[in-house]
Amino acid sequence: MGLQAREIAAGVFYIETGKGIMRSNVYFVRSGSASSWVLIDSASAHCGPLIREAAEALFGAKTPPTAILLTHVHPDHAGSALELAQGWNCPVYVHPDELPFATADSSNFFATYHNYTTAAGRWTPPPLDKWLILPLVRAMPGRKREVMLAGSSLKGVVRAFEPGKGLPGLPEWDYIPTPGHTPGHVAFFRPADRVLIAGDALLTINLNSAKGFLLWSLSRNNPRVSGPPWYTTWCWQAAKESVGRIARLEPRILAGGHGLPMTGPSTACDVRAFAGRFR
Repeated sequence: MGLQAREIAAGVFYIETGKGIMRSNVYFVRSGSASSWVLIDSASAHCGPLIREAAEALFGAKTPPTAILLTHVHPDHAGSALELAQGWNCPVYVHPDELPFATADSSNFFATYHNYTTAAGRWTPPPLDKWLILPLVRAMPGRKREVMLAGSSLKGVVRAFEPGKGLPGLPEWDYIPTPGHTPGHVAFFRPADRVLIAGDALLTINLNSAKGFLLWSLSRNNPRVSGPPWYTTWCWQAAKESVGRIARLEPRILAGGHGLPMTGPSTACDVRAFAGRFR
């Protein structure tokens, strides 16, 4: 028996899947008719079967999503996107600034980091990438690196959101640019009832403290507003600006990439208070 998705707002369901520090939330969002829906984020690699099982329980075995939308392409949010997109024969969408990372493979992996940080100026690879991921990938034998990067690249299935156009598959939702955690991070917002799917721009568990990390690892936490993980965040000034942008939306439901979703009339106030003290 797989994970049972929980409904947090009308037509919005989620599961938490993945293992250890790669655990993350995946969202299933119905749009219009009962058979039309999209997947938001795809957890880490090898989570595809659990995600498909949860989707079939919600929408039926022969009802694939219109699209897969990614808040960003970190491996704990995009790891199963290629497998699911190919199995469902549907496109994957990311912000244009996330596209170079989504399509990177062995031919341009290191150049993507170099070119982006050089051209964009204020962006710096975060500590985990700079001190662990990039050196490990560089040290790999060529063939092993090629296979690994080919398996994680979304080239062939990924597309960029078109500025000024509606959100694919979710006409009643908006995508909100929330860069900082990654250069092309986005959140998804439904104005009608102020539901916000925030990715890692804003969490409900503090992964920047030892206590918060321990409670999360034990699946014991009360939702509280927190910023993105420091070890995977590209630009703190941009992250702060994005938190302020989210606060101005006054979300009633805050559904982050990690931690239990926050609901209720105090959520907007809690987000606004956090934005005021976020450094």
